[in-house]
Amino acid sequence: MTNISANPLSVAPMLDWTDRHCRYFLRLISRHALLYTEMVTTGAILHGDQDRLLGFDPQEKPLAVQFGGCDPDELAACARIAEARGYDEINLNLGCPSDRVQRGRFGACLMAEPELVADCVAAMRAAVAIPVTVKTRIGIDERDSYGELAHFVATVAAAGCQTFVIHARKAWLKGLSPKENREIPPLRYDVAERVKADFPDLAVILNGGLLDLDQAEPHLARFDGVMIGRAAYHNPYILAGADARFYGDDHPIPSRHAILEAFLPYVEVELAGGTRLHSIARHLLGLFHGLPGGRIWRRQLGERGNRPGAGIEVLLDAARHCLPRDESRTAD
Repeated sequence: MTNISANPLSVAPMLDWTDRHCRYFLRLISRHALLYTEMVTTGAILHGDQDRLLGFDPQEKPLAVQFGGCDPDELAACARIAEARGYDEINLNLGCPSDRVQRGRFGACLMAEPELVADCVAAMRAAVAIPVTVKTRIGIDERDSYGELAHFVATVAAAGCQTFVIHARKAWLKGLSPKENREIPPLRYDVAERVKADFPDLAVILNGGLLDLDQAEPHLARFDGVMIGRAAYHNPYILAGADARFYGDDHPIPSRHAILEAFLPYVEVELAGGTRLHSIARHLLGLFHGLPGGRIWRRQLGERGNRPGAGIEVLLDAARHCLPRDESRTAD
């Protein structure tokens, strides 16, 4: 491996999932993994509620913001806003294939316009000092040859992008839903490996199909980092061993109950500020995944967490059904 600065583990940006409540919770499990916001569009930032869209607790850092957009000037303006708010990285979404995203001319469809992507990256690089990265697929539709991918990477890298998060699947812009695009196109880790081999001076982060740390760690022999997505959301405790494994941080691994206890003060502050418990508790459903009482935990949070006035007693009552067991178990 070349001596490239890259965070070895990150949790993928996931729309409707990796909001500020989710990120604060995940940070209690891993101190070091890089976290990402949901994708936020440039139009929303420039014309919407920036505090709601970009606000975060310093506890969440290191933290990257992911943008959706295609206008270099708008992206540069948003990059300045994000840097001023304290984000550690700006990531451009080049992988989402949804119809809504395509109508906005961003996401995966931009892989067909490498020169425009390069202009966007160059504009953001000129506007801020923090890293500007991209998250991309290995191709779209019939434009999935390695030659086209290599041209895309070379063009964007020449504009100043040094880190490529590669979801090692192509995307079909027509005919498949976003969910199907995460599952049906075959994983091609070999293509991502070839990118790393051909561009050794770039940081290449592997994304796609990684379900736990055991599966992810071997890829660090070939890549500069790994990114885990939905597996970390549905079973967040898989991140508990990451700090010792990837960062040499040997602090004691907290139990699931200890993580919940550490999270309660945050929940109380949010409830006092008007946040409904369901908005927070929905991110905790997988905390006791694989342990006795895990199903009761999920059911109680689902049934009681959405009631008006629901408070932390819902979490405490549900957790009592999840007696401490072997924390290493992960199979439900």
